Amino acid sequence: MKNIISLILITLVTFSMFSQTENREEKLELQINDYSIEDDTLLIHKIDNQLIPEYPSDFVVDSILKVAEFFPEQLKDIDYISRLKAINTPIELTFNDLVKSHIQLYSQRRKEQVERMLGLADYYFPIFEEALDAKNLPFELKYLPIIESALNPRALSRAGASGIWQFMQSTGKLYGLEINSYIDERRDPVKSTYAAVKYLSDLYDIYGDWHLAIAAYNCGPGNVNKAVRRAGGKQDFWEIYPLLPRETRAYVPAFIAATYIMTYAKEYGFIPRLTDLPEITDTIMVYQPLHFEQIAAILQVNIETIRDLNPQYRRDIIPANEKKSYPLKLTAEQTLIFASYEDSIYNHRRLHYFPNNRLVVNPSSTSYSVVAPDGRAAIYYTVKQGDAVGLIADWFNVRTSDLCYWNNISKNLIKVGQQLVIYVPKNKEEQYKRVAQERSAKTNVSTNRTVAVQSQKQTDSDSDYEYYEVKSGDTLWSISQKFPGVSNDDIIKLNNITDARKLKPGQKLKIRVIS
Repeated sequence: MKNIISLILITLVTFSMFSQTENREEKLELQINDYSIEDDTLLIHKIDNQLIPEYPSDFVVDSILKVAEFFPEQLKDIDYISRLKAINTPIELTFNDLVKSHIQLYSQRRKEQVERMLGLADYYFPIFEEALDAKNLPFELKYLPIIESALNPRALSRAGASGIWQFMQSTGKLYGLEINSYIDERRDPVKSTYAAVKYLSDLYDIYGDWHLAIAAYNCGPGNVNKAVRRAGGKQDFWEIYPLLPRETRAYVPAFIAATYIMTYAKEYGFIPRLTDLPEITDTIMVYQPLHFEQIAAILQVNIETIRDLNPQYRRDIIPANEKKSYPLKLTAEQTLIFASYEDSIYNHRRLHYFPNNRLVVNPSSTSYSVVAPDGRAAIYYTVKQGDAVGLIADWFNVRTSDLCYWNNISKNLIKVGQQLVIYVPKNKEEQYKRVAQERSAKTNVSTNRTVAVQSQKQTDSDSDYEYYEVKSGDTLWSISQKFPGVSNDDIIKLNNITDARKLKPGQKLKIRVIS
């Protein structure tokens, strides 16, 4: 009898455990099915919005489990832990499911980006390491620009942070970086690196903890101090984690993941992508105003190469004078030629670029001489009420960062009536001129919207449109790039799209053609 009762109890317990497991798996499956991944930014935001752990050991939450399901990987947790421990650094490389999710994000969703950064690392990492070594800071801090700018010295955030280390203007000036109409040393890989290293050193002196110093680099010491106070004085990143700004919660885990993925890139089969940046460069000091086109013409070098090596000069002009000299970086071979032909370079079309050997009087206007990128022509667009930098960039199929660079736009701020120069492909110059004319003629006053729609219905014919069949891998942005003057918003409005993430191969989209 006792044996029968025991058997019944065991059966009930087993059934209960199975039922709980089945319910948990069913619940998790529903959550996963409801979760769609469109891009890296969305994924990180999805994780960050839902993840608020109490302690480092309690990081197994639904959002992380979702990510693990989307990014299956053969490695076990002990493998990640062993690899992180093998990295010889004074920075604690914590492992938890949040770090794991970022590692899987880099290893599976960002393969192309990682390979591109591996190629750029050969050029930039020696600069970073030299500056870090001079301050006796951990070399692993060289991986911070990976999550800051993806090693792009021209990177510009929506908040106005600029350069490879993403300095805000106030912080950049505080650490000695020159920022004006002609030069932005936040974009100078060397000077911005030394400023960033000094900043990181100061932050470590404040906190004595690299996790907190790195967090403060992202959100500022004020936010970290506030989180510490609200946590009752706790000085541990993982303990104050829920009290930090949303972006900063993901910042330290992303740094650990970047350190891991760059260290073990070969193990993942990543191959560095070749770049146009030369391995060996040299620097020449310039003592009078000089335009990049003068250099390119005499040295017979592509002006884009000069720009890539000297991204700090905003208008292709080195604003040197008898009181202050500025550096010019070229390949080692080009510096030798420059030294031999220096007078010819300075004298080349001197009066054209610098009347009376002076810089232009009003550097904020568009009347200064700007050399168009190779294969591109300059067109002009006058800002109207309701315009935004991102929208204008979409209309002319250019990058927002380039539009800001060409027009010295800070923090994406533009004014009604401001004239912008935009460089478009020469073979599409006339098309984009018509785009500029049409956009300039449009009114953004809401009261006229109905009249405009009625008028368009009366005048537009089928010849004004064409249909595009969606292909696998297409996005609204990639489709808009195929049609000059057409933006994401234009396609959305014309096709009554409610969810841009649900494009399907074979779907027909109506596109208004600007001819």
